[in-house]
Amino acid sequence: MSLSLRDQLIAAGLAPKKQPKDNTRPARPPKAQRNQPPPVPDTTLAAQRAQAEKFARDQELNRKQQEKAQRRARIAQLRQMIDAACLPRATGDDQYNFVAGGRIRRITVTPALRAQIARGEVLIVHCSDTYDLVPAAAAARIRELHPEAIVTSGDTAQPATPAEDDPYRDHVVPDDLTW
Repeated sequence: MSLSLRDQLIAAGLAPKKQPKDNTRPARPPKAQRNQPPPVPDTTLAAQRAQAEKFARDQELNRKQQEKAQRRARIAQLRQMIDAACLPRATGDDQYNFVAGGRIRRITVTPALRAQIARGEVLIVHCSDTYDLVPAAAAARIRELHPEAIVTSGDTAQPATPAEDDPYRDHVVPDDLTW
């Protein structure tokens, strides 16, 4: 009988009697590499990045929508407060001029309303592109919640003391001057 090459090498004393390891298996990676997760493909990273960006955009959009809804609710609350407290609109030809937003605006008033505005008993408020007259007590509540809604007040019409170099300091301008 013929012996295999391995048996012949063992008989000649050139090979050990132990079974040699099978070299067909891949070598094991070092321990440090065994505990690491397998590398993630670039497409997966790009998909995760895109998903994170979409999530951030969605959060920003939701935040803007919530702010917009809160703004609308505040305006509705202001409109409701003004509607409950506003004085009825005057009819006639007498106009009260005031400055709002850098422009001269006007509202129809009676002589009695003009005097009340000059004394600060009635204030002009602005909401939703309309100007209304409200009593000072109601304007105080409006000022607490929405200070930007108050357009005029009687105490801000004229400074208390004129400047030293003012050539017209001796000439007092009345509060109820029609211009």
